[in-house]
Amino acid sequence: MSGGSGTGLSGAAALAAAISEGRGLPGLARAASDGLGMPVALLDRSGLVLAAAGATRDEEARLAEGGRGIGCRDLAIGDHPVGQVRWVGEEDPDRELLEVLTALAALEVERARSESWGNEEQAASLVRGLLEDDFDPVRLVPEAAELGCDLSAGAGFLMVRAHAGSAQAGDWRSRVLDLALRTVRAVVPGTLATLEDGEQNATVGLLLPVADEDRLVRAQEALDRELPRSLGGMAVTIARSRICPEPAELGRTASEARLALNVGDAEGRSPIAFEETGAYRLLLGTGEVELRRFFAETVEPLVEYDAQYDTDLVATVETYLESDANVPATAKRMYTHRHTIRYRLERIRELSGHDATATEGRERLGLGIKAMRVLGIAPERGPAREKSGK
Repeated sequence: MSGGSGTGLSGAAALAAAISEGRGLPGLARAASDGLGMPVALLDRSGLVLAAAGATRDEEARLAEGGRGIGCRDLAIGDHPVGQVRWVGEEDPDRELLEVLTALAALEVERARSESWGNEEQAASLVRGLLEDDFDPVRLVPEAAELGCDLSAGAGFLMVRAHAGSAQAGDWRSRVLDLALRTVRAVVPGTLATLEDGEQNATVGLLLPVADEDRLVRAQEALDRELPRSLGGMAVTIARSRICPEPAELGRTASEARLALNVGDAEGRSPIAFEETGAYRLLLGTGEVELRRFFAETVEPLVEYDAQYDTDLVATVETYLESDANVPATAKRMYTHRHTIRYRLERIRELSGHDATATEGRERLGLGIKAMRVLGIAPERGPAREKSGK
């Protein structure tokens, strides 16, 4: 679509007015859609749609995904990429208007990001320190305040883990962080976050300056609505701590969120609150060294054996315990013969030194499984485990 200079100037004036009148990215997207005569979306550098206009729901989905039938132009400030503008249609848009749009959109996207994100590295460092229990309580409140996070009345923690079940395009981990932070900040402004990279997952820790449980729950519910829809194809776990009224105790609150996340991730429960982790809560005060020692003395040999031989010993222990030590029930849940289960139980006794058919052995193996989950250790999944869906 090619317009004359009059149309271009008129469109450019509308774009400028959207910025000068404070209508932000949504106003800029609407003016661009009107001027170009086609649906338009503005995205940040992680591929997250910040604003869309003139599009149906189906067209919004296509704009978010990109690909065939979607035109695009990169947004950059100098050599620094900040996002993209995308439009629906095979025709070329008005080039003069598009040039003005990309210049204004790049500045507005970066400005909006800078205002809402503050010092990303400093914020990430602060939240990471809390998650690792490596922070100075005296400096915590003023440092957070500099970043727009007021902890004086209390705070809470949320954690998100997204698993990529298949190859993902671009910097998908940063997209998980951006999406989680934008979603929570819409409920609790001033929230700070950090990103932890895993081999096939991304974990986001979120520090919320909030004094009441209801707002923390609302933020968790917002994540539960938004993330599964926006991160299609990924398995998402969302976890919540309790409210902490004292900044000096925030390290423990972060540990509560971490424990809930690891339990929820292992058991397929999301969203999950710390209060819903049951007996796992008893292990929270246990130091990591002790947890790892107990894990090593119970189920670690089974984890290593499964990884080496592609077997299902850890899964068998879990299912056997969940089935109240009933061999036929375990066999049915694992889609295998009961003689196979009995053979595995004997192999488990030989490798771990604990007899799962005895009360004491079941107790120690059960606690070993819990220690493994609290530590966030994910065992290999053998063919029987995959088949059972556990």
